[in-house]
Amino acid sequence: MDGLLFACSHTGSLEKGRSYFNSMDNIHGIKPGAEHYACMIDLLGRSGNLSEAKQLLDQMDVEPDATVWKSLLGACRMHKELEMGEMAAKELFELEPKNSMPYVMLSNLYSAAGRWEDAAKIRKLMKCRGISKEPGSSWTQANGKTHTFVSEDRSHPMMARIYSKIDEVIALIKEAGYVPDMSFVLHDMEREGKELGLAYHSEKLALAFGLLVVPSGAVIRIYKNLRVCGDCHTAFKYISSLYDRHIVLRDSNCFHHFVDGKCSCGDYW
Repeated sequence: MDGLLFACSHTGSLEKGRSYFNSMDNIHGIKPGAEHYACMIDLLGRSGNLSEAKQLLDQMDVEPDATVWKSLLGACRMHKELEMGEMAAKELFELEPKNSMPYVMLSNLYSAAGRWEDAAKIRKLMKCRGISKEPGSSWTQANGKTHTFVSEDRSHPMMARIYSKIDEVIALIKEAGYVPDMSFVLHDMEREGKELGLAYHSEKLALAFGLLVVPSGAVIRIYKNLRVCGDCHTAFKYISSLYDRHIVLRDSNCFHHFVDGKCSCGDYW
């Protein structure tokens, strides 16, 4: 049943998810476990029903575990719900004190709200507790070699051409309606610096490289060790349409197939 609920949460099938969840006890006599609650809270949260998600959490028949609180925190990050996100993060600080995820997510929430001092305090707290965030990296293959990029990378031998390609791409997709999402900028700086920071995310660098070396008509395949950021996800949709490319991005959550300005995940990931 948790597989069904997981599938519902990643396709935005809210009513189906509610029906499956309610049928567990009412029809099949199965008491939901923490994993089922986590899937349902994730589904409700993704769809923007955060108050219902919190109400379900409060009514759980079992003790909420870290997965449940992560589901709620992820939804709060998606919908910029700071107060509830703070509560979920603090629960996770107790349950998994060495896990960087709640610290990073809470810092991101503060950054999105423009509370830069609070974001800096969370990063300082991580440092004091010896907790490090896994750095984001993206990679792609060309000519039998793996090419790996990190944010604002300058080490690749083709970097001058890659950065020139990114500047071209960003200018083109802006003309088509793309607007950089500043909520994914994690440090306080001038607008121009924020835009450049977003433009040079690792997955955008990998895609620019792919546009340069992968033949027209061939699929561009990119891998990322973390979840793709929302701004990059939006940019990839524009790029797939304007450059007429099929882009496959495998992040830590799922496969994303970008074709003709749309993603296979339906913006649920």
